Amino acid sequence: MDPQFKKILQQKRQNVEDLFDFEGCKVGRGTYGHVYKAKMKTSGKEYALKLIEGTGISMSACREIAILREISHTHVISLQGVFLTHASRKVWLLLDFAEHDLWHIIKFHRPKGGKKSVPIDTKIVKSLLRQILDGIQYLHSNWILHRDLKPANILVMGDGLERGRVKIADMGFARHFWAPLKPLADLDPVVVTFWYRAPELLLGARHYTKAIDIWAIGCIFAELLTSEPIFHCRQEDLKATTPYHHDQLDRIFTVMGFPHERDWEDIKIMPEYKRLQEDFKKPSYVNFASCSLAKYMDKFKIRHDSREFSLLQKFLIADPNKRISAELAMDDAYFREEPYPTDDVFDGKPIPYPKREFLHDDEHEEKHDKNKVRHCVFIFSPEIIQI
Repeated sequence: MDPQFKKILQQKRQNVEDLFDFEGCKVGRGTYGHVYKAKMKTSGKEYALKLIEGTGISMSACREIAILREISHTHVISLQGVFLTHASRKVWLLLDFAEHDLWHIIKFHRPKGGKKSVPIDTKIVKSLLRQILDGIQYLHSNWILHRDLKPANILVMGDGLERGRVKIADMGFARHFWAPLKPLADLDPVVVTFWYRAPELLLGARHYTKAIDIWAIGCIFAELLTSEPIFHCRQEDLKATTPYHHDQLDRIFTVMGFPHERDWEDIKIMPEYKRLQEDFKKPSYVNFASCSLAKYMDKFKIRHDSREFSLLQKFLIADPNKRISAELAMDDAYFREEPYPTDDVFDGKPIPYPKREFLHDDEHEEKHDKNKVRHCVFIFSPEIIQI
């Protein structure tokens, strides 16, 4: 390496710990890695600092970085910078920090201590859904599938300039879909957390469309209305090479009814159709999908003749070709009746939800973390230094 270039590169290297305070401020962890609430020392501004699990830049991290660098939208998480640790080859993503997410909001409304659940305010639900659709419409119009929509990946900003604004996050599974060299199912056999996985995915579809995101939004919408996951399945996600999941299909059919071939003609060409016929018997399920869904939602005081039920039906159509698009959903009559959606989902009122709690690592993990964050190269978005 040219000595002069090496000298310049060393001068550009910056230590994450010199730029941000985040020790003891972990707010999330999972298979992807760890997320910290980080405060920039020079400005005091708060960010989310995401440490990608593993060594080097994984395919998921590459995908997330590449896509986030290309897009910019009010309701999609913004990538502010990327750090690469020089010695341990760890990758850090600097992102918007959101104080809330739908998983915590929904959990707040679930029954506790024998008490009944308290429904989420109608205006909040409508505002949340409208902004989710706006963000997904932006992604779909730019030929991007999210492929992992679930409440935990829908963030909501707390007090500040973007108060009450939805941010769609976790783009590690996102993909461009305009002209893949291979079927998407060959590249990623299993996508979408299985409670939110569309029927065509569960039946092994090799080619799928943005309708898989729409199904997931329907699941999230139902969960906002009821505070319960509509297709909750007790069996764990198998994480197999095939997305087929017997118990998950059983749960969908129990709520929605068994899909009739006249309503979903392409079901006969699904790769797992033969297995479906062997595992399931139509008489075991109610065959009137709208009535079954109506019966389920009636338990939560959602009437079958209401606008929200009508829109929910359009999200949860078994045939992906008949599912509503994000663009049409945003123009649905549900959003044209009072209460109208607002840019601040909390509508200027006090935020009733608690802030994120910090997670505590064990002593060994803390020591390990301290040793792996030094000597970081700031490889993206130098504008962050000026914030």
